[in-house]
Amino acid sequence: MNYRDITDLNRDSRRFAQELSIDVDLVVGIPRSGLLVANYLSLYLDVPMTDVDGLCNGTVFDTGNRFSDDFSFEHLDSVLVVDDSVLSGNQMTETRSRLDAHEFSFDIRYAAMYVSSWGHSYVDYWGEVVPVPRVFEWNLLHHSLLTNFCVDIDGVLCRNPTPEENDDGENYRRFLSEVEPNIVPNQPIGWLVTSRLEQYRPETEAWLDRHCIEYDHLVMLDLPDQETRQELGQYAQYKADVYAETGADLFIESEPEQAVEISELTNKPVFCYDTYEMIQPGGVGRAYQKSASTLSKFSRDPVGVTGFLGKRFLYRCYHLLSSNALAPSGRSRSDQE
Repeated sequence: MNYRDITDLNRDSRRFAQELSIDVDLVVGIPRSGLLVANYLSLYLDVPMTDVDGLCNGTVFDTGNRFSDDFSFEHLDSVLVVDDSVLSGNQMTETRSRLDAHEFSFDIRYAAMYVSSWGHSYVDYWGEVVPVPRVFEWNLLHHSLLTNFCVDIDGVLCRNPTPEENDDGENYRRFLSEVEPNIVPNQPIGWLVTSRLEQYRPETEAWLDRHCIEYDHLVMLDLPDQETRQELGQYAQYKADVYAETGADLFIESEPEQAVEISELTNKPVFCYDTYEMIQPGGVGRAYQKSASTLSKFSRDPVGVTGFLGKRFLYRCYHLLSSNALAPSGRSRSDQE
């Protein structure tokens, strides 16, 4: 999974501004994410910025006293229209078409910070080719790839319960029903994978429905009570099992320690929501083999396979506890062509 965060974007925007081979009088961001790049570039190039509507209407964003007295669209020679990335080229093509309908007196060039291996053909300048699959910090939980992600609930979609709320009783049920969401993704999630117990499925499903969070599968621990869950532990192992069996492209986990362990167990990338860090599998991560038969069963009967995974989880934990007890203590198009 190729990933870029805000720090990468800042660094790459600075380099892009230094290497840009044309003079720019105005930077125009394509909403929403293109405004991130436009903001960085306008600062590093020391020019005003606006969005596409502003360009069409002849207005720029307020910059205090810096450009307010002497800036005029009549004096523009070169405008750079930017987006954060180009994948299919649809957004850039739509923007070009809209701006082509205006008779501007200045030259317009198009750019993107990150492009796919074919996306460079839609722009005049670009910062870096980032192959798919790819996600960015600013679109991770609103990306169409969510349909093939595993996502934790507590600590990601909502906060974790307090010790008082986490009583495995009425306080906990109230938390499940009333907690406010941290974020509501606008794309369906493939697998919600939580250490919540199966007995709390009705409250969890009702909460997800009330907050319009779409998902394909909800995987929960099939254990009798919180005490049993805490005694067994091994939450990362359980989540790693699900991650491997589903064949998902990414797991979004809230806890840093669990995120690292899940990545090591599966030899696959894990995004830690708490630290906003993409953990890539390293040499210490052991390869985790997927079961084709279980994958097939999961697609036909996700609830049944959830029970199977829960039983296997119990089996593994039993042997783990037993063994522990016995053991002793700015490129341009011309550059490309």
